[in-house]
Amino acid sequence: MTGQEAIAYIHSFQWEKHEPGLHRMRELLHALGDPQQGLKFVHVAGTNGKGSTCAMLAAVLQAAGYRVGLNTSPYIVTFHERIQVNGHMISNQALSDLVERVRPAAEAMAEHPTEFELITAIAMLYFKEQNCDIVVLEVGLGGELDASNVIDCPEVAVLTAMGRDHTAILGPTMTDVARAKAGIIKHGSAVVSYGGCAEADAVFRTTCAERCASLQEVDFSRLQQVAPALAGAEFTFVPYQPLRISLAGVYQTRNAATAITALEVLREKGWAISEESIARGLAAARWPGRFEVLRREPLFLLDGAHNAHGMKAAAESLRALLPGQKPVMVLGILADKDVPDMLDLLAPLTERVFVIRPDSPRALDVETLCAMLRERNVKAIPCETVQQAVRSAVETGEPVCAVGSLYLSGAIKEAVAAMERELKE
Repeated sequence: MTGQEAIAYIHSFQWEKHEPGLHRMRELLHALGDPQQGLKFVHVAGTNGKGSTCAMLAAVLQAAGYRVGLNTSPYIVTFHERIQVNGHMISNQALSDLVERVRPAAEAMAEHPTEFELITAIAMLYFKEQNCDIVVLEVGLGGELDASNVIDCPEVAVLTAMGRDHTAILGPTMTDVARAKAGIIKHGSAVVSYGGCAEADAVFRTTCAERCASLQEVDFSRLQQVAPALAGAEFTFVPYQPLRISLAGVYQTRNAATAITALEVLREKGWAISEESIARGLAAARWPGRFEVLRREPLFLLDGAHNAHGMKAAAESLRALLPGQKPVMVLGILADKDVPDMLDLLAPLTERVFVIRPDSPRALDVETLCAMLRERNVKAIPCETVQQAVRSAVETGEPVCAVGSLYLSGAIKEAVAAMERELKE
């Protein structure tokens, strides 16, 4: 089995026909020798900021000298991004070998595991055999019934910024969504919460009290002297010396504050994490597709704002980093998102949008999205391909920002890179 054949096998099993639950995951891992047992975890759930927070946590722990596993989703360019050790993606050979080992166990089950469950099992095996000291583990969807939630009590559970998303699965209200996320809080665990959402905060506080878990809400008053820029940001998080991150987007300093708070909890539990490691790790952290600068002339930004909460954060960053400007947008959205709210946030930022359809069966069709934009007095130009949308946007000579769906991010990065290569030839 080649690496691509292994990926195709994993992708062939979807979740739509499966009942939610952890029974398949537990059965599969048990057949594989329960590789998750004996591993140490930082478990990260939330609506937005999970990936960036995970990247910063992993980078700091690596800077502190630990061997660090990182399991995230979705990927931007290559599947292998999802499973990393000390910043190195899993190789084709390792992936295919692990799929060959997981496949017999999966196919012996009465109910075959889903795609995400297979990936999670492969990651657990890989991290165990790579002798990881600690694994930064991102929740895929929700928390309580997510495949990642088969682990025992983590070193720390992190709850990032909250918003309404995946409501068809998690429930219609913010309280419903928070209850699903709170499922990662184990009895006696240490919990760090981004906070700031009253309904979610109430759920997290109640759950922690019921499960005898300690709760540390991020104190953003410690976040001072923030100087955001397209190249990243400098800031102070009292009592640390001035820190720097290379991640743009004004929201990233708040994600950094969340990561630092979780690292402080780890330090209290005996993990050796120095102030110097925090500074070096944060400066080294990279996370593609989140307010990422793809080119400078004209400026082309990519932000995976895929729900209203994310679009609000993207709007805040655009106003701060491109004051007084109205960039051209490249936009594609999934139909099951809170599309009207997203467009209400986007419309004041731009006068022209090149519209494309993300490569997903859940994607909103171009004609409907164009009509909704025109209702908001925004000029909407339908495009058949990502390449057409990117080229048309760049040819305006105006700053460009691509938003709306993480499913577009990889294709947009590739289209911009291809255009850059053409210009150099």
